[in-house]
Amino acid sequence: MVLPVPLSTLTTLSTEHPERGDYSANPRLALSVPADCGGQRLDQILARLMPQHSRNRLQGWIRDGRVAVDARPVVEPKQKLWGGEKIEVIEAPDERTESALPENIALNIVHEDDTLIILDKPAGLVVHPGSGNWSGTLLNALLHHAPQLDKVPRAGIVHRLDKDTSGLMVVAKTLEAQTDLVRQMQARTVKRYYQALVRGEVLQVGTVDAPIGRHPTLRTKMAVVKTGKPARTHYRIVERFIDCTLVECALETGRTHQIRVHMTSVGHPMVGDPVYGGGASRIPKGPDFARQALHARRLGLVHPASGKPMVWKSPLPDDMAILIEILRSEAFEARAIAEEDEDWEDELEGGPQIIYAYGDAAGNHDDGEEEIDEIDEINEIDE
Repeated sequence: MVLPVPLSTLTTLSTEHPERGDYSANPRLALSVPADCGGQRLDQILARLMPQHSRNRLQGWIRDGRVAVDARPVVEPKQKLWGGEKIEVIEAPDERTESALPENIALNIVHEDDTLIILDKPAGLVVHPGSGNWSGTLLNALLHHAPQLDKVPRAGIVHRLDKDTSGLMVVAKTLEAQTDLVRQMQARTVKRYYQALVRGEVLQVGTVDAPIGRHPTLRTKMAVVKTGKPARTHYRIVERFIDCTLVECALETGRTHQIRVHMTSVGHPMVGDPVYGGGASRIPKGPDFARQALHARRLGLVHPASGKPMVWKSPLPDDMAILIEILRSEAFEARAIAEEDEDWEDELEGGPQIIYAYGDAAGNHDDGEEEIDEIDEINEIDE
């Protein structure tokens, strides 16, 4: 049950811990802990009472001093409650959304309803405002397209694609839908398939199961490290070319730069990848390309409102499609030349078998006309 918060309580929250900020203007909720929640953690109870928010978000609010139990601020999400307590929560706005301005940037929307947006992001578009990219982002475009998204954290963005990765993304139009999709991500019911052009010849299907974290010395890069978060990528071969392979990758987890890091770790960095594409000298260089050749081609999820499974597909963008067609032609020509250069007679024991020949073994050839005349004479006799 949600009740109004007494004014005296609000004053206490903002003055007892002034180092945590003045939250007096933020939305506040008063909740009662159900008796059957006795013995559970504070963050677990809040996740049950406020299902529109993810547990990570609620844990952050607790640590920021935005939650009080029986008028006393609590900063430990694991603190256990026994039922009957009064919880006060000061909701936090999303600073990234608040600081961003709507911008009229064209979006390629594949599907839209009252609950979500499925869009096809072009390469070169940054998803979130950040250092060096405070405008011209997908978030700015979404705020212009659907102004109500300023009430949803991150303007409804549920997952990200790198700036130079193209393809399908889902955006939630309501807080409830966003929380549902985040939980689907955690439960791995959101299916994401990418097509990537990687360097070298991939010989068989495989799975990379290796933790990903910050590179130990290059902090702007990610790497496979023992202390990283669990990450798993499945890949299969779509088409082989000269010194590179088109693969399809399926994600079980969603770590930063996951496909790029994992494929590099098995000796097949992305064609055109400026960060992870250097590799060792033993890896073929691959064709020139202006970005990492990676495209989010297929997206599947359970619709948050209807509960129905849905799937969307995106064709390869023009730059990748053109490159692949060029590689396909080069591979075809190379195979044709190789077949022409084969000395197939050497493979036949004792030389080629003679199926038919004109004339006798000495090389004498009869005139074709005489043979026809002989046949005519035989016909005359038969008649």
